[in-house]
Amino acid sequence: MTTNALVLRLQNLPVPVDSLDSYIQAVNRMPMLSVEEEQELAQRLRLRDDLDAAQRLIMAHLRFVVHIARGYVGYGLPLGDLIQEGNVGLMKAVKRFDPAHGVRLVSFAVHWIRAEIHEFILRNWRIVKVATTKAQRKLFFKLRGAKKRLGWLNGEEVNTVARELGVSPEHVLEMESRLSGHDISFDPAPETEGEDESETYAPSAYLRDEQDNPAEALEQADWEEQTTSRLSEAMARLDPRSRDIVQRRWLNDDKPTLHDLAAEYHISAERIRQLESNAMKKLRACLPVPA
Repeated sequence: MTTNALVLRLQNLPVPVDSLDSYIQAVNRMPMLSVEEEQELAQRLRLRDDLDAAQRLIMAHLRFVVHIARGYVGYGLPLGDLIQEGNVGLMKAVKRFDPAHGVRLVSFAVHWIRAEIHEFILRNWRIVKVATTKAQRKLFFKLRGAKKRLGWLNGEEVNTVARELGVSPEHVLEMESRLSGHDISFDPAPETEGEDESETYAPSAYLRDEQDNPAEALEQADWEEQTTSRLSEAMARLDPRSRDIVQRRWLNDDKPTLHDLAAEYHISAERIRQLESNAMKKLRACLPVPA
């Protein structure tokens, strides 16, 4: 039996879906199961993949999903969506329930229902996911519960939460900071007649990174390419001695002194300086001027 099969079966149930209120009223009228009935249905499902038995188990516990989902309405997500995700968790629980363990389905299913609701909240609470690791997920729901009673946590409360969840106080403070933030559109919202311009000042107007401007990067790369090409052409026009002096004095890592070159070419250091200066003037005249 697959969860998809249960979903298909539930689509044909006589539960109204035209409004959330009528749905809640309908599931609250569903008859509860006794211990014996639940055990018998669970055995039929486990031994014979009886979808009728699975349907009755699910129908009898839909009210329980509504009860759990109501506890998460403070996250700003629609109750109907929370109930829907909780129903998925209930179906997963029914599929895995083993009556031989001697526990009621409601006790077993609570973990699966909450897990699906938690995952839905973490996916949809903010545009940017606020919790990814297991420790962060625990922190998210622990701190959300604390926020109902407190403002910002004091030092003692931070240390208590960190100790209970086995994380550092820094992680607690970071998650609290994430919870206190809110989503904001990067681009400005459509202008409304009579709206104050200062109220529509979006991050796109001031969060600019000039260093990574594509147009400027392309322009810089083009300028460097032209400079390298013209430098090569200009160097080729110099006489061999002047080219060697410029190459060794400006382009090599191990740069000789004027006196080293003077001794090599058997001329004065002043003459080497003059040759270098004249060669550099010729090179500058051939290179492009940066914008």
